[in-house]
Amino acid sequence: MSTLNNRSLPIGYQLHQYKIKKVLSAGGFSYVYLASDEHHNTVAIKEFLPSALALRTEGDKVVVPTVEASGSFRHGLKCFFEEGRALANINHKNIVRVVNFFRANETVYMVMQYERGKSLQEYILSNNEPVSENFVRRVFTELLNGLREVHTQKLLHLDIKPANIYIRLDGSPVLLDFGSARQTLTDAIAKLPPSYTPGFASPEQYADRKLLGPWSDIYSIGATMYSCLTRATPQAANERTKNDTLVPAEKLGKAIYSENLLKIIDSCLMLDHLKRPQSIYALQKSLQHDLPPLPPANEKKSGIMNRIINILQKEL
Repeated sequence: MSTLNNRSLPIGYQLHQYKIKKVLSAGGFSYVYLASDEHHNTVAIKEFLPSALALRTEGDKVVVPTVEASGSFRHGLKCFFEEGRALANINHKNIVRVVNFFRANETVYMVMQYERGKSLQEYILSNNEPVSENFVRRVFTELLNGLREVHTQKLLHLDIKPANIYIRLDGSPVLLDFGSARQTLTDAIAKLPPSYTPGFASPEQYADRKLLGPWSDIYSIGATMYSCLTRATPQAANERTKNDTLVPAEKLGKAIYSENLLKIIDSCLMLDHLKRPQSIYALQKSLQHDLPPLPPANEKKSGIMNRIINILQKEL
């Protein structure tokens, strides 16, 4: 089945105490809606609707068309519900706040606090130059405070990327979309499509999932910082394990970021999980360490992206 076969809930639909205002996004696992509650507060509502297993072609009910898909769908529902329950226990300013979750229309809904601002991906693409080092250090040091709390709850995110990091109007970051977390709560079902993002997912997400740990999210953090430098998606980890053509940040970022930050990014992107920082605390210490001043830039800022492109072209 394709996501195109599925229909979202209609605009104006009353879902318990929430009224649907618009569709924010649609993916392989879910729809996310903008809605308002009975007090006119704006919320985001995530609906479990895996396009490979279930279908809504008319009305509001979700239908599982085959007996074969039914077991996998029920398993996914249980995991999604457990994800909501686990996240509802996390109250941290850098983690999206889950305020409610409930069953309806033969599926499950997770209600989250709606954040105003823009994604890190939008921020990266809105600039013609690499994101500044000060911004990277500030945003990721703060974001890691929230991720530490997630790991304390024995959850992994497993889909950290620029699109899932939101920059609020006050400049503070918040980590969104814990859809992959359900796979750490129980065994994954083969029929559920992978929910990782190539370029940001760690090697162990493609291969031996028994190796998953905090270092897996740390790989994604490194890949996201790398994209702040290059304004592009890094080479996918499964491709790197066959033919690693990823140019090290330390080579790409000379005179752009400090050597210290570039080494941190490269350490996070090690293919061997044992060679990465093993905890969020260790990574935070590295980011907060007293640093020497940035090396003097010997080229104009407007030429930085050309320099990166030239290096990438030579390496590839």
